[in-house]
Amino acid sequence: MGILSRHSRRPSFLPRYVIFFAFLFLALLLFFEVDNLISQTKTIVGHNLEPTPWHVFPAKSFDEESTVSKASKIIGCSYLSCPGHVTIPQNSNSASKSIKTSESKTCPEFFRSIRYDLEPWTKSKISMNHVMEAQKFAAFRVVIVGGKLFVDFYYACVQSRAMFTIWGILQLLRRYPGKVPDVDLMFDCMDKPIINRTEHSSMPLPLFRYCTTPHHFDIPFPDWSFWGWSEINIKPWEEEFKSIKEGSKSRSWVRKIPVAYWKGNPDVVSPIRTELLNCNDTQMWRAQIMRQDWAEEAKVGFEKSKLSKQCNHRYKIYAEGYAWSVSLKYILACGSLPLIISPQYQDFFSRGLIPKKNYWPIPPFELCPSIKAAVDWGNANPSEAEAIGKAGQDFMESLSIDRIYDYMYHLISEYAKLQDFVPVQPPSALEICIDSVLCFADDKQKQFLRRSIAFPSPGSPCSLSR
Repeated sequence: MGILSRHSRRPSFLPRYVIFFAFLFLALLLFFEVDNLISQTKTIVGHNLEPTPWHVFPAKSFDEESTVSKASKIIGCSYLSCPGHVTIPQNSNSASKSIKTSESKTCPEFFRSIRYDLEPWTKSKISMNHVMEAQKFAAFRVVIVGGKLFVDFYYACVQSRAMFTIWGILQLLRRYPGKVPDVDLMFDCMDKPIINRTEHSSMPLPLFRYCTTPHHFDIPFPDWSFWGWSEINIKPWEEEFKSIKEGSKSRSWVRKIPVAYWKGNPDVVSPIRTELLNCNDTQMWRAQIMRQDWAEEAKVGFEKSKLSKQCNHRYKIYAEGYAWSVSLKYILACGSLPLIISPQYQDFFSRGLIPKKNYWPIPPFELCPSIKAAVDWGNANPSEAEAIGKAGQDFMESLSIDRIYDYMYHLISEYAKLQDFVPVQPPSALEICIDSVLCFADDKQKQFLRRSIAFPSPGSPCSLSR
């Protein structure tokens, strides 16, 4: 007695194979859950997204990424990048911007277009029903709550438009911290306006995009290229404008080639550009028309397509493409006399341009003779032609990136005043921050993005006149 009995119970152990299969089951369960998460997470670069059905383009392929690499990027960038501290790369150019004061207390006249664009909702207000109906035509949804940005992706955008557009909104939040109101809006990143005023007269739908027309409700917003267009090596706006202006000084007005110049892609379903090809005769029509081959330019490092080297002519032609074209701002920046072929589309700033003050209007009919007549007039009146070209360049110089943030601020603020609901983070939307965008960006995109970092403004936005 006092000694352990022969019948004492020994500790029981689970068979090893049971433990093995339990771990295997848990591993498989985790694998399938992670795989399910990866296959359902939509990203700023287009993972799990189809092209917009209203403007189809080749779908993005991520086949070159290994399964592990894709999984780690989607999970790391989408879910793990924003909660912590955001590291902002410093550079002398950006730092200098943080101490700049507002150039003008009153916003430019064309800011009044904001109220025209939003007028359809001044009485009805913008309800959640408006927003959800607009979703049918949107590529993504932008929600700002408490200074944080949340985005819900529905369709892929061509190239890196989504990335650079959303980056621009993030910079607005940095430019005016704590001042941008809570907002919930739908955005389409493709070219053509689609909310026709006649078809949607009974219920106008608020949809943001890069351009509009007098016949559409679409609300114009600064396009992605103001923060850079990495695919064709166009730098962020302030860098690119400075480079173009410097390039325009390489020849005096007298030494500039006295013909009209256009270089671009005519193969974009643009009748005007197709017709423009017929004007390529410097003797008969006083015009030099050149086809831009971006694939070939990429092979040689875009040396022949630098915008700063395309200001050697006295006259530069602007012709719309599939819709509006981002080239307008670069053409105006040259200081040559802009010959603008009657545009159908308007971006946010073009409504501030005045014919025969900032540019020379060209009718779309009798195109070649009209170009020749404009060139002949300019060559006969060099002082007047040079002055108009300079006025166009001055207009674009006044459109600094600070002024662009002011426009974005006022547009979003006026839109927010019309909302009759309180914006909240949608369940399917993910927070987007500086680090999450940089996480998804490739090396070249990172270079452009970091060069366009905004810093808090020491002053308030310009005052929007009534």
